[in-house]
Amino acid sequence: MGGVMIIVAVLATTLIASAVFHPDSNGAELFILLFVLVGYGLLGFLDDYIKVALKRNLGLTSKQKMLGQIIIALVVYFILRNSGFPTYISIPGTSVEFDLGWGYAILILFMLVGASNAVNLTDGLDGLLAGTAAIAFGAFAILAWTGDMNVEVTLFSLAVVGALLGFLVFNAHPAKVFMGDTGSLALGGAIAIIAILTKMELILVIIGGVFVLETLSVIIQVISFKTTGKRVFRMSPLHHHYELKGWSEWRVVTTFWTVGLLFAVIGIYIEVMFR
Repeated sequence: MGGVMIIVAVLATTLIASAVFHPDSNGAELFILLFVLVGYGLLGFLDDYIKVALKRNLGLTSKQKMLGQIIIALVVYFILRNSGFPTYISIPGTSVEFDLGWGYAILILFMLVGASNAVNLTDGLDGLLAGTAAIAFGAFAILAWTGDMNVEVTLFSLAVVGALLGFLVFNAHPAKVFMGDTGSLALGGAIAIIAILTKMELILVIIGGVFVLETLSVIIQVISFKTTGKRVFRMSPLHHHYELKGWSEWRVVTTFWTVGLLFAVIGIYIEVMFR
């Protein structure tokens, strides 16, 4: 499974790079980053294993998958809470901050579960997720370094970018390798925990704009069909809508990469220029 390759590459690269470039670190943030990556990756691996080895097309049920995602998110919250992690969020482009207190637990749950599912929805065409995710992680690497010079988050983000670019060589159309839920759930959880650790929770909505649009297209489609019996899109998630409009797979993918790059640039601009 391609997702396993991505996770192993990120683990090895991050641990080696951290030992070389940040040997005096206490490893707390690194542990959380890798815990989320591996935790959501294992959940996805179980789902993929059931589909492939046990010949159950649907894998884990939606309730089982959701329960696993919530448990991992709760563990992350209690680790952060016990370490005294700040519970405020900042409004991008302003100096306004809101302390959520216990409500921060809900935010963490929403971000980790939401991001892992949103990224998972995007993995529908050859190279689509690998490219858009590489752009998003690259944006966070820039922000993590130019902000508080967070070495561990920067190294981890760059490790993900490197792993995805290497994977993309084999995943671009026509794909020879696929990441499966192992990779997509791991990437979704990873980008959410990066946004949390760097206190850029709301910027994630911008940098991860492609994932947000994909998710919204599904929500809109379901609501529209249940309330009116009509579909807004020819098919959801959004990338399939353009496929059915006659776009080639490569055109859809490169267009989404371009949109993802635009979102990343906007997110970086807002965060850097209005700090």
